Amino acid sequence: MTLKKLVPVVLFLLVACNGWCQSMKGVTGIKDTSYTTYSAYQNDVKNYPQIEMVKEIKNVGIKEKRDVVYRETGDRKLLLDVFQPAVSKSKNGMAVIIIHGGGWRSGDRSQHYPMAQKLAGLGYVCFTPEYRLSTEALFPAAVYDLKETIRWVRSRAREFGFDSDKIAVAGFSAGGELAAFLGVTQNMPLFEGRANSTKVNASVNAIIDMDGTLSFVHPESGEGDDSNGTSAATYWFGYAKKENPMLWEAASPLGYASSDTPPTLFINSSVERMHAGRNDFRKVLFLNDIYSEVVSFDDAPHSFVLYDPWFEPTVQAMDSFLKKVLK
Repeated sequence: MTLKKLVPVVLFLLVACNGWCQSMKGVTGIKDTSYTTYSAYQNDVKNYPQIEMVKEIKNVGIKEKRDVVYRETGDRKLLLDVFQPAVSKSKNGMAVIIIHGGGWRSGDRSQHYPMAQKLAGLGYVCFTPEYRLSTEALFPAAVYDLKETIRWVRSRAREFGFDSDKIAVAGFSAGGELAAFLGVTQNMPLFEGRANSTKVNASVNAIIDMDGTLSFVHPESGEGDDSNGTSAATYWFGYAKKENPMLWEAASPLGYASSDTPPTLFINSSVERMHAGRNDFRKVLFLNDIYSEVVSFDDAPHSFVLYDPWFEPTVQAMDSFLKKVLK
């Protein structure tokens, strides 16, 4: 492990154990429904009157299996959905795990059903998992859940008809940050959670980050402003940035970017703070001869992936990238 990767882990171990001062006020046990496709649309249509919400796609060429239990933690059953071609076009297919956003506190996996359906129509096997949000559990619980998603998906490659070495993790907003974090912390025991007895690894072969921050402490970052109320990241960590800056650094994907990072696609809106640290992340990849790409929609709001006219170009960019780096 490089020093750059080791330092944030050590910092996490040093400071995250101070749980006696960690705020649990955000762990309400009550689902937060403040971020939905409709609520985002109601906010964005004022400034972007041309937008239309993307709806689910009915395609007889797609098989769907919803509400599949992939993990049980205590009495909690965590679910995911599977979208795949009705007839497998290749035994060498690719899988895409799509992680929803919502500030690590709100949002729902169903917001990306249209994307999963569209990609399945192009031949990918797609999975849309839920994960514990900050109303249920603090960081890194969501990371543990999603690592388990990857293991569950990889162990069923033959069943669903894809290559276990062709798994991409994609995410939007908070989901984009999580996708990047999963990709850069592969095989780090601290972030693996309770690995299952089959010892299936939780590595991924490509990252797609759609408007997810790469760092909570970067000068470009807007995360952690609690001046007008508790911020989403503060709820997730249980500490304000000034109370535990080392934890905020340790939770930032940028600190772990290295020669082991998979090829990465960034798809971004016009909101610059939503891709804080992206250029520095890409510099690390460039120095290690790892492919990365940026697709920017300079006229788009943050929730662009949920709307036309940006939905189709987003899917096209994902398809082009995955064919390039996984085939």
